[in-house]
Order: sequence, then structure tokens, then C-alpha cells
Amino acid sequence: MPITANNPNRKTWIDTPTNTDFPIQNIPFGVFLTRDDVITIGTRIGDTAIDLGALHQLGYFEGIPLTDDIFLQDSLNDFISDGKKTWRLVRNRIAEIFDAKNNTLKKNKEHCKIVLFTLDEIEMQLPVTVGDYTDFYSSIEHATNVGTMFRDPDNALLPNWLHIPVGYHGRSSSIIPSGIPVHRPQGQKLINGTEKPIFGPSRLVDFELEMAFITTDANLLGEPIPIEEAEDYIFGLVLFNDWSARDIQKWEYVPLGPFLAKNFASSISPWIVTLDALEPYRVAGPKPIKEQLPYLQYEGDKSFDIHLEVAIQPEKAKETVVCRSNFKHMYWNMSQQLAHHTINGCPVNSGDMMGSGTISGPTPDSFGSMLELSWRGEKPVQLDEGGSRKFIEDNDTVIMRGHCEKDGVRIGFGEVSTKLLPIFKK
Repeated sequence: MPITANNPNRKTWIDTPTNTDFPIQNIPFGVFLTRDDVITIGTRIGDTAIDLGALHQLGYFEGIPLTDDIFLQDSLNDFISDGKKTWRLVRNRIAEIFDAKNNTLKKNKEHCKIVLFTLDEIEMQLPVTVGDYTDFYSSIEHATNVGTMFRDPDNALLPNWLHIPVGYHGRSSSIIPSGIPVHRPQGQKLINGTEKPIFGPSRLVDFELEMAFITTDANLLGEPIPIEEAEDYIFGLVLFNDWSARDIQKWEYVPLGPFLAKNFASSISPWIVTLDALEPYRVAGPKPIKEQLPYLQYEGDKSFDIHLEVAIQPEKAKETVVCRSNFKHMYWNMSQQLAHHTINGCPVNSGDMMGSGTISGPTPDSFGSMLELSWRGEKPVQLDEGGSRKFIEDNDTVIMRGHCEKDGVRIGFGEVSTKLLPIFKK
């Protein structure tokens, strides 16, 4: 079935700002609370939010096999469970409804009042109920930087890294949408030169620039997903700030890996951009340094040219962009990650979220964490309005943005913006 929604020549009758992340060729999916305190599934064109629940009730999805309440829910999980054919039919239909040449909804003022909202009339929610969350470690630049800092620079990558997409299972309870503040975590730390740990606030709170993909129901217990089928089970992507407390992590991660240093919060952008929308922005990924096992070998372009940036905004000050990177730098792509995740028969469900791992590029200004940008605090990052940062300070806001651009069409993710508050006090 063709993806007609991606037509680069399509125009919309909705008033859309120039250079928006959300042209009619995007059509992302999210969940929001309306001005009437009704929660609904919706999409967005320009700065206009569209209530898909209302649109469905008014008959605009006639002919597409959808349950009556598919968009009248507080998560996208059931819609995602319907599979790629349904996602594509719905997205194609939305593009038709809001095409500049289609007057059906445009001239029905009563329907427009019911369906359309300005952004200040809605409150974005977490788009999916995340059942399982996995975090990968798939940027060779990031892994090399960290290995150089903390191990032998001549053997920065551990022996397994070039053979498997390294990852760990996280937690889903503290995954939050953009705009929800995060408190500085507390935990045990071992201060340099001491033998016993102390307890207190993390002094080294960091962001991690990541993206995360969201899956549909994919396989039964014991059934691997072949790499050539992996993309059939990926609904879309969000920006992902996987917060870290580096000093807590350094003390706790041996032998089982991250725990309290990572589980205090992860922030996501609220609009899920579908894999279909990203189709025009495919690119070749990095070539394998070592031959990969057959179940991880693939054909075609499986990476995506997504421009990413991170800004730090101190309280009552202008932001400073501290990082510019790109999703295409990832050594292990999403298809490989999902194929590896399930090669042992681990079942994947609708709404599961898989983080890419920190996305660092080859140049110092493309490193995806403060750990790398300041090189463990040895090279403070200068801010545009004065001052500097080694790590994130209380009341700083971290803002991540991402977009693709090709042939005059820009597809973006909006942003994930999160303020770091002091430690929680009753």
C-alpha cells in the first residue's frame, strides 16, 4: 500500500507557519487533554492540534476498519496494536482530509470547531503506556569516548561491542513527557580518594541525547523477529533525554550495570513521528568494522538523517546550544536492535520503548552528553550569556530538538524540554 501522505507537493488548508516541524507531510500521533478536559488521541499540523476521536465520531474515517473508541483512549497502545496497514490508512486519510483541495471539513465550520484546537487549548500527555523499556548503547563515538575516559584508550571498546547491540532493561515508571520537571536525584557516591561511600545529592547530573522507537505487538514467546521484518513492528520515534547521575552510576554499575543513576527519570517528546513519515530521509549507516553474525546482517538503508541539537537554558537566561549531532551516526540501527532483542524469543508488545543510547558524532561539538562535552568536567562548556557548565545545575532547563529536511520538506519532532529542580523535600 503506497504512502500517499508523504507527497512533498501536498499543501494544506490549515494555516501553517513557515519551516514548521509539523507540515501536512508529517502527521504525528499523540495524546492530549482538550479545553473541555477530555482526553483524546490526536495529530498536529503546524500549530493546530486535531482531535482524531472527534474526527472519527463525525464519520471522516469511514471505510477504514477501526473500533468506535480507538481514538477515545488515554494512550495509543490499542491503535498501535492494529498494525502498519491501519496506521498507513489512517495517516493517508488525514492527509486527504486536510489537503488544500479538499473542502469537506474545511467548509464545515461546526465540525471544525469540534475537531481543531490551538496549542494553548491542549495539554500534551504521555503518548503510550510504556510496558517495557530497553536502553541500548549503540553509538561507537559515545562508547569510544567513555571507554577512553574510564578504561584503556587503546582498547576503549569492550570485546563484545562490535558484535552485539549492547543494551539493558530499564524501567517504565519514570518515563515522562516534555514539560514535566525532574528533581536532582540522591544516592550513594564514592568520592575520589576515599574507601567508603557517602549519601547525598548527585553532583554530576547529565543529559543523554537519545531517540527512542516504539513498537507494536511483534512476536510470541520464543519467536525471534527476523531483521528483514523488524521495521514492520516499529510504529515511530520520539526524542529521548535519558537523564543520568554520573557519580551514582560510577559507584553502582559494577557488576550489573545502571540502576539508581538512570531510573529517576527519562523525558520524551510527546508527538510520535511515524516510521512512514521518515521514509524519505533514509541513509546508509556506518559500515561494520567487523563482520556481523547473519541474524544482524541487513540490506538497504536502515539509518535516518535526523538532525539533533541540545540546548541548556539557565533560569531567567537565554539558551545555549551545546550539541549538534545526527541519528545517522548510530553504529547499530533500529532493525538490528529489535532483531537482537528478540533473537532469544523475548516478546515485544505494543507501547514498548527502546532507547538508542547516547547519540554522539565524530566531532567534539556533536557529543551527546555533558560527560563528553566537558570531558568529565575538565573542559567546562561556555554559555552564551556568561558562565559555564561541567554538568547540569539546579533550575537549568535541557531542551532537545530534532528534524529531517530534504527537497524542501522538513519533518520534525518538536522538542523535549525538562527543568532540573533541586532535591525533593517534603
